[in-house]
Amino acid sequence: MTSINPDTKISVLIKAHPNALEAIVSLSPSFEKLRIPLLRKVMTPRTSIRAACKIGGCTLEDFMKKMQVLGFVVEHTNEENMNEEINTTMPEMLRAIDKNNIIDMDVRPIIASGDDPLGQIMKRVSDISVGQALKLINTFEPIPLINLLKKKGYDAHVEHDGDVVLTYFYHSATSVQVDEPQEFNQKGWEESVQRFKDKLRTVDVRALEMPLPMITILEELESLPADNALFVYHKRIPVYLLPELQDKGFVYAAKEISEGEVHLIIFKE
Repeated sequence: MTSINPDTKISVLIKAHPNALEAIVSLSPSFEKLRIPLLRKVMTPRTSIRAACKIGGCTLEDFMKKMQVLGFVVEHTNEENMNEEINTTMPEMLRAIDKNNIIDMDVRPIIASGDDPLGQIMKRVSDISVGQALKLINTFEPIPLINLLKKKGYDAHVEHDGDVVLTYFYHSATSVQVDEPQEFNQKGWEESVQRFKDKLRTVDVRALEMPLPMITILEELESLPADNALFVYHKRIPVYLLPELQDKGFVYAAKEISEGEVHLIIFKE
């Protein structure tokens, strides 16, 4: 059978054994999201057993025992050191911040109402000074937001507590300017429609809960032919996604159809 260690990716386990997914899910309610095929496809190749234990709040020993029952061969490791790494505490700079200077922001009600919290988050972050931190309370890890703020000089620390994800944003610079989110590289709508009228792939993300719209769009773009474009039915301009598009060399055109409905065409120059 397959040999595994704490750095083995979860995707390797699922691919190697038909019962691995159920065994992993049985370890923690946090792993229930792996039942969603799209999330499983996107997250498992990026997540090691070590990281999964931290996310699920389970021990490395319990995880490995589950895998051994399925026939996986666990490579010899320094168990004490591995568990110590899994339980890594906050970065020193974040631990030094007084609890009274950590500002809580629960974005779950905002998302549940159908609104995008990015504008409010950016406003809160802009008010954070050295010696303070913003604690974002959510149900998923806001990877695009982490990447966006990292470029602006902020560090992030993520903790998983069951279905709740806590993301701390903080910085050590004397001043960090956080701009309002910009719409990167937007092209003309009619021009884009004509250019790709016979080369459009369509995806509808309006009924999906966050972060599935972003993940779905990125997944579709990965297999998009170079001379094609992706036509997206969305509820809003996906400002979380725009920095990711820019980094990957994509541009977009957008048209607001009505309140709660926006069409996008995404393509590479």
